[in-house]
Amino acid sequence: MQNTSKQYDAVVSRCRDLFLKKMKDYGCAWRILRLPSLTDQIFIKAQRIRGLQQNKTQRVDEGAVSEFIGIINYCIMALIQIERGIAEQPDLTNEETLLDYDTKIAQTKQLMLDKNHDYGEAWRDMRVSSLTDLILQKLLRVKQIEDNSGQTLVSEGIDANYQDMINYAVFAMIHLNNNE
Repeated sequence: MQNTSKQYDAVVSRCRDLFLKKMKDYGCAWRILRLPSLTDQIFIKAQRIRGLQQNKTQRVDEGAVSEFIGIINYCIMALIQIERGIAEQPDLTNEETLLDYDTKIAQTKQLMLDKNHDYGEAWRDMRVSSLTDLILQKLLRVKQIEDNSGQTLVSEGIDANYQDMINYAVFAMIHLNNNE
């Protein structure tokens, strides 16, 4: 499991680096996005990955890895929005945002470590296409919860679904990095 932790950190470092560069370009303009808008952005990325996995040709010169990075970063944005609420204008400094990013990733990694312990690293025997399908399933669940005004009767909330999507995307990237 030590290897998983290091591989996880390497993937997250790559995602965080891109997140920081985009923050320098755009600031935190994403702070105005409502959760359904973020969910839809994640959905678009997951659908593109599925299309890449199913189609023989691709017309845009960006592969699945960049889309998985987008899924991870949009999920982090969503988790921050859940905690902070939606802003009318960008309201965070880069430092505040990165502190939030690091906090959300640390919580999500701990969830992964706990589940990974209980499931015995079963994800290592999964296909990237299955991880993609699980992300899409989680997205459909989140959309349903959003349509129910955030209310669930017996299921985990939206935040847990975003965390699971992050972890599935990290696992997919670890698989893809191992295959390169």
